[in-house]
Amino acid sequence: MPKAPRDVRHITTDTPRVMVVDGSKLVRKLIGDVLKADLPGVEVVGCAGLAEAEAALAAGPFDLVTTSLALPDGDGMQLARQVRASAGQRYVPVIVVSGDAQNHLESRRFTEDVTDYFDKANGYPALAAFLRGYIQPQAIPDARVLYVEDSVTVAMATRRMLQAHDITVMHMSRGDDALAYLREQAGMDDIGADLVLTDVTLDGEVSGLDLLRVIRNELGYGKRRLPVLVMTGDGNRDKQSNLLREGANDLVLKPIEERMLITKTFFQLRMAKLPEHSAAG
Repeated sequence: MPKAPRDVRHITTDTPRVMVVDGSKLVRKLIGDVLKADLPGVEVVGCAGLAEAEAALAAGPFDLVTTSLALPDGDGMQLARQVRASAGQRYVPVIVVSGDAQNHLESRRFTEDVTDYFDKANGYPALAAFLRGYIQPQAIPDARVLYVEDSVTVAMATRRMLQAHDITVMHMSRGDDALAYLREQAGMDDIGADLVLTDVTLDGEVSGLDLLRVIRNELGYGKRRLPVLVMTGDGNRDKQSNLLREGANDLVLKPIEERMLITKTFFQLRMAKLPEHSAAG
C-alpha cells in the first residue's frame, strides 16, 4: 500500500529526510553538518548530481530537497522537475542554494517547480535555520488570506488547513463580493489582505480569472504587493499557463494536498515581505 502523505503539521513525527544535491563533496558535508546540528535526528542524503538524486528519489520519499543551480550532469531546474515527477501530488519543497540565486529570482528564471531559494552569502548556519522553517514550519505573524471558494465543503476543509497554521482566513463564496471588498480597500496603506487564494470557477458573474485581472490591472497590485494563488482542477496546461500569464503567482491543483497548499502560501507570504528591490513584481 502506498505511503499516505504526511501533512505539514506532523512532518516531525517521523525522522525528517533531506536530500542535499551539490557537485562539491565539501559543500554537501557543510550543509549536512549544519542541518544535523540544528535538527537532531534529521537524515541527510548527499547526492553529487542528477543521476544519484534520481536513484535516491526512487528509494524513498524525502521531506525536503536542496540543490545548487549547476550540477555535473545537469542543473537544479532539472532536479526540481525530477522531484515533482517522483513525488506526485505530495508536495516536496525544493530549495535552490546558490550564490547567483538572487539574479535568477529577479529575472524570473526559476520555474514553478522550485519552492524557494537561499543565497550562500548568508552562510550555512543561516541556511539550517532557513530550512528548519520548512521542516518544522512556524506561523507567519498576522498573515491574512482572502479566500474565495463557492463550495461549502471545500471551503470548510481548506479553511481548517490554513487556520491550523495560525493564518487568519477571510472567506467569501462569490468573486464579486471579494472584488467589492478589495475595491473598498484600494488606495489605503492596508489593502485588506496579504494574499488572495481563489478558485477559478465561482458563483456569480465574477470568476477567479476575472478577479485576478482586476487585481493586476484595475487595482494595479503587483505579485509582491498582493500575491494571488489560483486553485484549479483543470489539468489543461494551456489554461494553467494562461492563469500564470494573467498574473497568478502560482497554482494550487485540486484535489488540494495540505502540504502543497501551506508550503506555497508560506512561500508567497515570505516573498511579499522582502524589500521591493530584491525581487521583480
